[in-house]
Amino acid sequence: MTSEAGAGTQSLGTPVEGGPARRPARTVLEGRLIDVRPFDVDLHAADLFARSHGSAELEALWDYLPVPPFADAESFARHYGDAARKDDPLLFTLVDKASGHPVGHAAYMRIDPGHRTIEVGNILFTPALQRSVAATEAMYLMARHVFEDLGFRRYEWKCNALNGPSRRAAERLGFTFEGIFRQHMIVKGHNRDTAWFSLLDSEWPRAKAAFEAWLAPENFSQDGTQKRRLEQIRNS
Repeated sequence: MTSEAGAGTQSLGTPVEGGPARRPARTVLEGRLIDVRPFDVDLHAADLFARSHGSAELEALWDYLPVPPFADAESFARHYGDAARKDDPLLFTLVDKASGHPVGHAAYMRIDPGHRTIEVGNILFTPALQRSVAATEAMYLMARHVFEDLGFRRYEWKCNALNGPSRRAAERLGFTFEGIFRQHMIVKGHNRDTAWFSLLDSEWPRAKAAFEAWLAPENFSQDGTQKRRLEQIRNS
């Protein structure tokens, strides 16, 4: 119980105006190089299975995902058929604009419209998407939708603390490292300490300006080499 002497002296945090965020729906986010589309097993499963299985290099893509590589296309389709019907995580395919092929997937998850928090996760980038301009564009499209269309105030990125590439990607994209949740999960029989990152609505205008400047065609030479790194643009 708060005493009268202490009443009015404790800080309760900054007041937050507005109602809940909108829950994400199965909508298409169109980009210049890539589209973010609701996962459709009939359209995407067979092609995405082929692009993520068949060699040790491809099967390593699954090391930090919650499921192992699949034995065959049929078991892949069964799993993703179930996943595609869920509303949280809400799964999307990343579709290359030029070829029409699925080259990865990502999901909105831990969706909490009341507190206006949401996470991007379950990210799979096949070799065709890794370290590409389209990969950055996909993450930009999903972040923009979260803040500008749906009204969330906190966008989260979490990964296994041992997953160096994912941690570097989060910081490159403008997420802030918040710490490690120790012994957070057991995944595939192994301990997982989880690294937490966030991007806030107050930080989005700066992050958005950097994304758009980096993604602009004039930021790349004729051979596709970037002229300025995303971090350089954001820090300037």
